Amino acid sequence: MAEPAITEDRVRQVARLASLALSEDEVGRMCEDMSAILRYVASLNEVAIEGVEPTFHPLPLSCPLREDQVVPGLTQEQALAAAPRSEAGGFAVPKVLEGQG
Repeated sequence: MAEPAITEDRVRQVARLASLALSEDEVGRMCEDMSAILRYVASLNEVAIEGVEPTFHPLPLSCPLREDQVVPGLTQEQALAAAPRSEAGGFAVPKVLEGQG
């Protein structure tokens, strides 16, 4: 397996694109860290996957569905019955924006 290498120039380029200011010490550490991450990702290519079916989730998911049923909704009076205040057939709430009203 060829070892992926991240150069200090590449770290500086990524830092510039991310608007990060890195010291020379941080550039060196990031170079090592990013190279280690790439080595790990590259090692995943060595995993034997022959005969493994692709999945979207590691565990089987059960999502039972029910029939849609039309049921009557609340009347306006029932919906407003628990409201602290109502006004003109709707919920009355405190004004939160400046302007007309």
